[in-house]
Formats: sequence, C-alpha cells, structure tokens
Amino acid sequence: MQPMDLRDSIRSFPTSPGVYLMYDADGAILYIGKARNLRQRVRSYFGNTDSRPQVRFLMARVTAILFTVTDTEKEALLLENNLIKQHQPRYNLNLKDDKTFFSLRIDLRERFPRFTVVRKIVRDGARYFGPYASASAAREVLRQLQRMFPLRHYPLATCMNRARPCLYHQIGQCSAPCHHLISPEQYGSLVDGAILFLEGKSKDLVAGFKQRMRAAAETQSYEEAARWRDLLQAIDTTLERQKVVSQGGDSDILGLARDGERLAVALLFIRGGNLSGSSVLHGTGELGNGDALSAFIQHYYDAERSIPDELLLPQSLDDQCALEEWLSEMKGKKVRLTHPQRGEKVELVNLAARNAQAALQEKHAAQQGVERTLQELQHKLGLSSLPRRIECYDISTLQGRHSVGSGVAFQDGAPDKTRYRRYRIKAVTGQDDFAMLKEVFGRRFSPQRIVAWGLPDLVVVDGGIGQLNSTLAIVDELGLREQLQVVSLAKSRVKGDGKDVTVERSEERVFLPGRRNPVKLRQDSAPLRLLAAIRDEAHRFAIEYHRSLREHETLHSALRDIPGIGPRRERLLLTHFGSLEGVRRATPEQLAAVAGIGEELAEQIRGSMAIEPPERD
Repeated sequence: MQPMDLRDSIRSFPTSPGVYLMYDADGAILYIGKARNLRQRVRSYFGNTDSRPQVRFLMARVTAILFTVTDTEKEALLLENNLIKQHQPRYNLNLKDDKTFFSLRIDLRERFPRFTVVRKIVRDGARYFGPYASASAAREVLRQLQRMFPLRHYPLATCMNRARPCLYHQIGQCSAPCHHLISPEQYGSLVDGAILFLEGKSKDLVAGFKQRMRAAAETQSYEEAARWRDLLQAIDTTLERQKVVSQGGDSDILGLARDGERLAVALLFIRGGNLSGSSVLHGTGELGNGDALSAFIQHYYDAERSIPDELLLPQSLDDQCALEEWLSEMKGKKVRLTHPQRGEKVELVNLAARNAQAALQEKHAAQQGVERTLQELQHKLGLSSLPRRIECYDISTLQGRHSVGSGVAFQDGAPDKTRYRRYRIKAVTGQDDFAMLKEVFGRRFSPQRIVAWGLPDLVVVDGGIGQLNSTLAIVDELGLREQLQVVSLAKSRVKGDGKDVTVERSEERVFLPGRRNPVKLRQDSAPLRLLAAIRDEAHRFAIEYHRSLREHETLHSALRDIPGIGPRRERLLLTHFGSLEGVRRATPEQLAAVAGIGEELAEQIRGSMAIEPPERD
C-alpha cells in the first residue's frame, strides 16, 4: 500500500515530457523511466490496470519519486539513457553486450580506395557496410569482394615502395593501381561496382557491367571485355550462394523471448536484401516486453553501430516516435520502426523470435552446467563459498627485463574481460618472482581497489606447494588471509626421461593451504578444465603483454637510436612508409621527401639502418 502523501504528490507533477526516478527507503534508485506526459505516466503505476507482478513488487518498495522536465520526448529519451547507464537500477533492463561486431570500411576520398575490416564505426566521412557478427565473417565477405573486384589490399605508401606488383596482382585479386596498371577511371568503376554489390543492387551492377563489356567488344578492346566478362561470372557465382529475401534495403529484425526476469533479444541483419548475419544478446529485466525492447534499442544502437533504414519489431512501442527521431538523427537519414502485421516481414519477426527462444533455452542449460561445475569445485577443494568469481595472476619476465604481471577474472565460469589487468613491474629489478607477485597483489588488493572491485571468491596461482606458500605469505602481509581463498595449480609433466616411444604425463594437481598432498581432480572433469582454462588465460595474457613491450622496444630503438630522430620524426617516417621495413627499403630521395627529414638526415638514416637498395626487375 502506497503512502497517501506519495499518491497526492503525483497531482503536482507536470504534464510535460521528462524523466522520473523511483527511490526506496534507503535512497537507492529502483527504476528510471521517461514519459511523454509525466503526471499521466507516473499515475498509471498507482492504478489497478497493470497486473504484472514486477510492477507490484516495484511499487511496494517505492518511497519517493522525483522527476526532471525536458522540452521534448527525444530529450527525455536521451536523459533516461544516460541516467540508466550511470545508476544501473535493478528494475531497468540489464543487458550483457560483450560481442564485438565488425564492418567493412572504405574512404572514397582516398586516391585509390580500398576496403578494410574495422571494429567500430566512426563518423569520419567514410562509408561502412555491415555489421558482421565475427571478424572471420567480415573477412570472408572481403575475400569474395576482392575476387570479384580487384582493389588494392595494402596501404598505398607500402604498395608504391615495392619494385613490382604484389602477389595478389599475380593471382588476379589486385589491379595494381600503385604501378599504374589500371587507370583511375577504371579503378573507380571497380569501387562503384563493389559498393553496389554490398548495397544489394546486383541488378544495376550486372546491367552496368554488361554494357561496359559490350562497349569494349565493339571497340575491339577484347582484353578489357574479357575482364568485365570474368567479373560478371564471379558475381553470378557469389550471388548463387547468398540467402536472399524479398525485403529490400537495410533492415534489422528484432525478436524477444523471456522466462521471468531472464530475456534474450535476437537480431537478424538484412543488408541489401541479403541475410548477412544474426546475433543474440542476453539480459535481465523486471518490467514488460515493450519497455525491454525500447531499452534494448537505446542500449544497442549508438554512434558506433550500423543503423539500418528500418527496424522490424514484434510489437509497437509507446516511445516509437522519439526512438525514430533519435535514430534518424544519428544515421543522418530517416529510420522507421515498424510492427508488421502480415506477409514476409511477419515471418522474419517470427524467425527472430524463434532464434531468441532457442538462445534462451541454450543459455539456461549452459548456466545449469556451470552451476554444477562450481558446486563440484567447491566440494572438492573444501571452499567456504561457491567460487563464482575466480581470479588468477601470472608473472612474465626474461632475465629480469620487461617484467610484467597479469590478472584475469572468470565470472560464473566465463572470462570477465572488464576485470583483466596488466601490471608493469616498477619496483623490482632482476629475477625475483616473489617480489614481483607481491607488487602485483599490493596493487590489485589495495584498499581503493578492494572498495571498487570487491574480493574474488577464489584466487588461483600457477605452480606447486612452494608457489602457494609464497602467495599465502603475501596475503598475510596484506592482512587478507581470512578474506581470500587461495589455491595453486601445478601443470602436468612428462613422466620418465622423455625417451620412451609412448609419452606419459603426470596429472595436474591442486595444492591447498595447510595440506601437503595435492588434490587430484579427474583429468577430463569440468572443474579441472575450468581451473586450467583460467591459469592458461592468465599466462597467455602476461606473455602477450611481455611480447608487445619487447616489440615496442625493438621498433623504437631501430629509429630513435639515430641522432636527430625523436618521437615526432619516427611517427612521420612510419606513417609515410607504412612500416619499419618500408623505411629500410626507401631511397635517400624518398626519405628526404618526408617533411622534417631533409637530405642530410636521410643519408644518416640510410647509413645507420644498413638499408638495402630496392629490387630491380
């Protein structure tokens, strides 16, 4: 039952657009919503018209409602989105979007444009095509594109430094504009064709290429006519393999499935009439499907996403007009939100819903398996709590140089990369793994970091009983022995002298505090696979960081050891020639042409780096 003063206060709410925040008795924000009419929207929570149990649970805890007035419904939408990201209230939709999408980018302002695979969309004047659900999917599309349209593969500066065209030209997948083997006009035709193909305008593309082929044949330019003929055959072969729908243009189809608080939203990507990919995002939400879909659209689409011309939805939304206005403003052209009633569009929405339902069931089954694994791990290791968050730390060094530490975290059996951390060892010189691990633990488990991140349920270190005891000594110094559960995992080793025909390996062993003999988990068991996975991930993460530091030092020392070359000139040279190898192969004239280098410094660079002359035919 709501206090009467709270009900009475609603009468003074304005009828303008705005955002409302619902608080509990402790001052925590329970829910953030937007409204076209604040008074009418908030008043609806106090009636008996909404039978959803989530609303009853929410309103039983609400003790105060505050609001912020905005000029338009779109402004309310933007403010709501920002406040939800800042406060993450319990009753709002909580989506886990850990998937990176990929796009194809081409900048038509370049001299000879080329396609590249990128992770993010930047409003930089270039054109983007996608999204593709994985890097491999985007690269496969790019490979098909390059077989049909032989555009350049590498940066132009790199290509022009070569004495002869690259291997891709020899196999017919590059027209070698860097060596003037194709005119800018002909190259522009290939670019136009590739864009038409990605836009799904295959009929226009084929008609244009047939016309060019006939015109070349009529002027007896048979070599050029043959090139257009080969392009047409490649396009026909590719189009035969594609899934085509009659729905034209670019569309995203959304499907929603839920089981109580758990929900899944599936997307089907239609680009140029072709089904180019799909994705599913999981989350939790307390309120209804309409609110969940609206929140999903606000969460998913932003300046770094590919926004289609149309979104097909399983139901109409109360804030549909504001969402359309917001999406259109970001895209720079009209975007429609449609709830189809009949025909192929309804079938596509139903297909997306089936994908969402299947993904929700699969997720539920996987979570049950993870729960059993964590329970078995707790039992086998005698842990006081279920190890939902496990952290592992590793040290990587080479004779005390470039020493680094890594920390990785798994949450409910899966990597939580937001909590991965790299540590550059600062206070330790020489080969002292104990001191390095002590420095890493001191930084990870500082009072400030504990407040920000909390403590893991289990800490895993690589090694045997010696490494475990060293780690426990560090934990004791930090005063965290009672709060942290620590184990070590020793790698399996080859038995015997290694000369036998059949190689046998010892079991991986888990060492526990206060126990000399290790716990031996079954080698194919899920708990051991989980511990080994997080141990190997920490090792990989540390090695990757260590390698990058070594490569960085090698790259910089090669140029910066030359008198007169500092960070700015080094950056200019690498940008101009594309790589260190490009600098090595450049002539003194080419080096001197770079801004800020000059003839004298160019000769010095050439002599210091032992640059070989370019190849000659």
